[in-house]
Amino acid sequence: MEKRRVLILSTSAGTGHVRAAQALEKEFARDPRVGRVIHEDALKFTNKLFREFYSTLYLKLARSAPEVLGWVYKASDEPWKGEAAREQLDRLNLPKLIKFIRDFDPDLTVCTHFMPAGIVSHLLEKEKLLTHHSIVVTDYDCHAMWLSRLFHRYFVALDETKAHLEALGLPPERITVSGIPIDPVFAAPVDRRAVRAAYGLDPDRPTMLLSAGALGLGPTELMVERLKLLQNETQTIVTCGRSEEVKQRVTQAAGAENRKFLILGYSDRMQELMHISDLFIGKPGGLTTSEAMACGLPMVIFSPIPGQEERNSDHLLEEGAAVRCNELTTMPFKIDRLLDHPERLAAMRRNALALGRPGAARTVVDTLLDDLENGLPPLALEVEQRQAIGLAAARE
Repeated sequence: MEKRRVLILSTSAGTGHVRAAQALEKEFARDPRVGRVIHEDALKFTNKLFREFYSTLYLKLARSAPEVLGWVYKASDEPWKGEAAREQLDRLNLPKLIKFIRDFDPDLTVCTHFMPAGIVSHLLEKEKLLTHHSIVVTDYDCHAMWLSRLFHRYFVALDETKAHLEALGLPPERITVSGIPIDPVFAAPVDRRAVRAAYGLDPDRPTMLLSAGALGLGPTELMVERLKLLQNETQTIVTCGRSEEVKQRVTQAAGAENRKFLILGYSDRMQELMHISDLFIGKPGGLTTSEAMACGLPMVIFSPIPGQEERNSDHLLEEGAAVRCNELTTMPFKIDRLLDHPERLAAMRRNALALGRPGAARTVVDTLLDDLENGLPPLALEVEQRQAIGLAAARE
């Protein structure tokens, strides 16, 4: 049996695209049908200025001007808008990536970000590459920038997202509802009492997980101040990301009541922390949300980044797996109300589990290797089809 060569391309604009790619890499590596799998960050192959445009600028805006990101998200959510200029700019700044892709010559190429997906699509169009090209959307909604002119298959998080792409004109048989790929460890249950005890937590007390994210975004210390006002006796695990400054501010905010808080820096044991918690407090990024849902962990959403995180938030609220705090002042009230009604919290936990797809990465791997076995041909969207997609997506 021929062993397949697999290339996974992500982009380090935020952390979600990379984490999804890492989950896929792990699943491909354990499949006997795969001979070699490589995961690369596309921005590794470019210059500092272009890398900062894609990655550093996003982080700066997320911290200081999230409303700008929301405006950009909405303004650019139109099929093929500015596509030619954007992809030409990408190609001009990524010749090393293009050479790497062609030299590796993969049987399968999987993209967890739209930028490398556009490059692979172009190479296929120009017949400079022969590969099976798939695109894994890493949020619940599919923004127009994810659309490629040539591809083999899309993987999306929700049935609704598939319905959206079908309504635009993409063939349903080319769209798989897999969920967003997450590390398989999130599917493994834990002994909640034993793990809580190992962290020095009360095995019987309601436990919350407050996350600043890997990048330490958000007013985490202010949320700690509010959680001190809860009427219920709780304990809160606080992960502060990689920022020592955030950890210091959170520790100071916890103050004399720090016995109610377990304050951590960056943690690579989020699967354990999620499994032992009753509520997750933080931002609804695509990967974080998918991990929480896989653990059956309801969310308390605060300050989602306008655009994709607000869209993720909408889906969670609609499915009854989250509540949203628009103001920090209401956070203690909303959490106390949930804890005072355990039947509602239990229902939210069931809804989260129903929304979770812990086997998403496995679904992607099996589907793609079957596609290769069956010789699925590429699908090229001709000019007329792209025009029809643009008309179908028109809002006015």
